[in-house]
This record gives sequence, C-alpha cells and structure tokens, in this order.
Amino acid sequence: MPGSAKAMTVCTLLVLVLVTAYTVALGSNGWLWFGWVVLGLLTAGSALTRRT
Repeated sequence: MPGSAKAMTVCTLLVLVLVTAYTVALGSNGWLWFGWVVLGLLTAGSALTRRT
C-alpha cells in the first residue's frame, strides 16, 4: 500500500475514533456518520485502485 493510501487509512480510523467520541459525549449526528462512510468508501477505493 503506497504512502498516500496508508495516510488516508490512518485518517479514516482517526476520524472514526473522533466521530465515536462525539456520539458518546453529545449524541448521534447522522451527518458525521454519513461523512465518515463517504470517507471510508473513498479510502477503500483509493486502496483498491493503487493495488492494480
């Protein structure tokens, strides 16, 4: 996995931790989870296209 895809993976996991902490502290926010899902899909797409 190249450096840019690895960096995106780390950022995606960091954002997951932050969104989860926000949800626990202040309650669920659908837009934050939607944004995280979009970020996760972009990360997965980036990792898959870098492999081929």
